[in-house]
Amino acid sequence: MVLLSAGPAGAQDIPTTPIPQPGSPGQPPGSVPNEPQPLGHAVGDAGTALGVLRLLPNSVTTGTILPGFGQQLPKQSALEAGMGLSSASANSEAYLSYEKSIAQSSPFGLAVGGQAPQVPGSLTQTALPDNPKEITGGLNAPSNPLLNVGLLNGSAHARWSDTLGPCVGTISDASTSVASLSLLNVIPTLPQVPLLGGGGLNLPSTDKLATGFDPASGLQSLGGLLSGGEKAQPGGAGSLLSLPNTLSSHSQVKLVDIPGSKNKAVQSVSTLQGADLQILKGTPLELDLKVVSQPTLTVTSTGDAKTSKVEYQAPVLTISAGGKTLYTLDAANPTQDIPIGLPLSPLSDQFGALDNVPVVGGLVATATQGLKQLSDTTNKVLDLGVLRLSIANLEQKQSEATTPFKGYQLGASARLFDLQVLPTERLKSLLPKDAGDKLPSSLAQLSLGEQVARAYAPTGGVVCGSTTPAPNAGGQAPAAPAKHLAYTGAAYDTVPLFWTGTALLLLGVVMVAAFPNRRRLPLVLHRNPGEQKPFKPSPFPRD
Repeated sequence: MVLLSAGPAGAQDIPTTPIPQPGSPGQPPGSVPNEPQPLGHAVGDAGTALGVLRLLPNSVTTGTILPGFGQQLPKQSALEAGMGLSSASANSEAYLSYEKSIAQSSPFGLAVGGQAPQVPGSLTQTALPDNPKEITGGLNAPSNPLLNVGLLNGSAHARWSDTLGPCVGTISDASTSVASLSLLNVIPTLPQVPLLGGGGLNLPSTDKLATGFDPASGLQSLGGLLSGGEKAQPGGAGSLLSLPNTLSSHSQVKLVDIPGSKNKAVQSVSTLQGADLQILKGTPLELDLKVVSQPTLTVTSTGDAKTSKVEYQAPVLTISAGGKTLYTLDAANPTQDIPIGLPLSPLSDQFGALDNVPVVGGLVATATQGLKQLSDTTNKVLDLGVLRLSIANLEQKQSEATTPFKGYQLGASARLFDLQVLPTERLKSLLPKDAGDKLPSSLAQLSLGEQVARAYAPTGGVVCGSTTPAPNAGGQAPAAPAKHLAYTGAAYDTVPLFWTGTALLLLGVVMVAAFPNRRRLPLVLHRNPGEQKPFKPSPFPRD
């Protein structure tokens, strides 16, 4: 579930139970069902994640059962944690009946090195058998230093017809909503060293920190920007990213009409509804992100490349501080880098004493004058890291397919918002040598509104019907089966032989009974003279 941001693969790659094969070449295959079967073929899935946290992205080699094959696959994150996940899938080619349609709403997802176990609290509904109603549920998540999630509510609804298969309108539908969300109040991938002092940053002797800034805070809390505690603070204060209001995800797979055709198209839809976001909440440098437009990702496959399409409504985000808009993220400007650095003494000489927080994006928090925007930070700020904000990141893939049926497949993935924490080369040089050499290129990545949709339809569209359709009103019923079977095969050649032999046997019995027995001559008993022995029958007849 938390691997939703992976590039869209072929739609027929949706994992299902493999079809069992005969154990030996002479073993017969599995039996074919004799009841009416649907004519339609449809494969599709959609998934949406409200938020995903990745630590050390693209740092762990993918494990496979084939030696050396993992080197050819994209690397995984050391840890991935997702929340507010919803997924819907349909697969007419699934071997097991309950894998035809699956809807799932999951409060959390977790993957360590690419291995993702099932988490408790998930709602899952499968079909067959068909489900006239959806299932719903909710969960309160425990507090932790990485994710602080409010009340989660979800629903899941899976449909499938015994005779018409996917021709039920909406096949699979899942949604998840979260009341509030805050992520990352500590950067665990940074070494826990003080900014100054023994074992801390090796600051140049020429650089002196500004007056009012306390260097006692550690590096994992970004110099005091984050709370860094074991538990996230109430309301999201002290977290890198916070969502105080309701955020919901919705995933859906359904069949839609094809203009000018009686067949259907497979359509997968991923939608996200979000409110305002906040970065570094509870600090003087709090940034407000307003979602101007909601993203919707729709993938439709008609089985033909000319009419299949991917539709994406890209989001528009505005970033402001103190009521003033600083940046706008849209399709024309999808990325913005915001540097984080330590304030140096020229800033306190210019503005007086500062608040005990680093400089973010050229914003300086002063003790008496409030926020001040710097146009040039050269020799005034010692850069440590970068917050990289980005939106959209739409990726598409499409191809002709012949297995398990001939058709056209396409997929797409997108993100509402990405926030990455990147170290600078300057930070690597300031850390102790053993820690600086091990510092990765990306420390953490927060993603909101990850969306994936894939659709795969046969050429000409999905046919709605069954192999043995019912007769029309007043029509003739199917012909009755034949009463007599033709004599076929060598076994039926023994029937004439059987009756011939029986007749000959009866004829023999009659002949024996019709002719009387022939008269037998009597036997003569005699004895040789002078012998004292009993008589015995003589084998010779009497003259």
